[in-house]
Amino acid sequence: MFALVDGNAFYCSCEQVFSPELRGKPLVVLSNNDGCAIARTDEAKALGIRMGHPAFELRELERRRGLKMRSANFALYGDMSARMVTILREAAPRVEVYSIDESFLDLAGVSDRDRERLTVDLRAKLLRWIGIPTCIGIGPTKTLAKLANKAAKKGLGIVDVTDPSDRRAVLDRFPVADVWGVGRRWAAKLGELGVSTAAHLRDAPPDLILQRFGIVLSRTQRELQGLSCSNVQEVEPDRQQIMVSRSFGARVKDHAEIAEAIATFTERAAAKMRRRGLVCAAIAIHAESDVFRPELPQHHPSRSMNLPGATGDTSLLLAASRRMLCGLLREGIEYRRAGVVLLDLARPEALQHDLFSPGTIGNASLMTAVDAINARFGRQAVGFGATGWRSAPAWAMRQALRSPRYTTRADELPSLQC
Repeated sequence: MFALVDGNAFYCSCEQVFSPELRGKPLVVLSNNDGCAIARTDEAKALGIRMGHPAFELRELERRRGLKMRSANFALYGDMSARMVTILREAAPRVEVYSIDESFLDLAGVSDRDRERLTVDLRAKLLRWIGIPTCIGIGPTKTLAKLANKAAKKGLGIVDVTDPSDRRAVLDRFPVADVWGVGRRWAAKLGELGVSTAAHLRDAPPDLILQRFGIVLSRTQRELQGLSCSNVQEVEPDRQQIMVSRSFGARVKDHAEIAEAIATFTERAAAKMRRRGLVCAAIAIHAESDVFRPELPQHHPSRSMNLPGATGDTSLLLAASRRMLCGLLREGIEYRRAGVVLLDLARPEALQHDLFSPGTIGNASLMTAVDAINARFGRQAVGFGATGWRSAPAWAMRQALRSPRYTTRADELPSLQC
């Protein structure tokens, strides 16, 4: 038995925790560089605001309809998510963190009465302790729990489809395009076969689904039938690659500034990799001009290279990215985005090497010390000069409407005036 706990309009809810005046108001959170809407309250949806709605089109609603906008504050959202997961781990023995605002709980062995009491108490505790409203979907499979969670968002708060009759009523009116793992492309093809609801997909001939769509959708069908094909994964599988990519706050011509951005992204990707206990054997970099301004000269270069050995040493990765940058960029091009990808990730103990060379290269002790200092005193307490360490770069993201990082920065703590 599974439960999916999902924070309602999570980014918006995090903003409302520390700004109660935003509650009950139309509110959207904007993407990087304040480009478009990535989270909306119900009040904002009622104004016709859609996901990905360009921010410049919302100015009129801001003036005339009281719409509120905030820049994305991922430091705040990530910390609030961690607090939410801590509460969930106290409520259930096994928890899978599926995304920043969604987690699966394993409720195997919990009786119907206890399950109802647990989920009601859990919603109340999340709202009372951290201020985040949630919806919970319960089902015998993860797909059914996800489906029940979407049904719960229609105002019920908690939907349990464990009982076959309750499940049938939800599946009969649930669009197949909204089933977890289906999507628009498969939904269009299923529509040609007369499959328009989750119930239709559940009852479709299994051989036809397997032949036309493959094993992935076949598993989804079995899960809709109540046959669990996926368990709660308490430990996230090791990544195959790690990417750090950002849009710049403004178009950048200066190659030195782009090199600084790529160095910064390399440092962040390496720190993420080491936190997962991994090393990489290859690295790739890329840059992009402004695709939304086709009248401007366009250039989208990329390069990759294998490293002489697997490493987690930021200094070696910075040297590799610097070499790849030589001759990569063109003069006169205004670049709007850049990124770094660390490839061929593995755990050091899993590497195969010979008798005469170490399994990894680089100074692991130095990286351990750097990570420990930054963990204790905050990111960028120590860094590498190539990143323009602690400077305010021209390529930094626009975040004109960002709220304070209330829970992770001592100088931005909320204050109470008496």
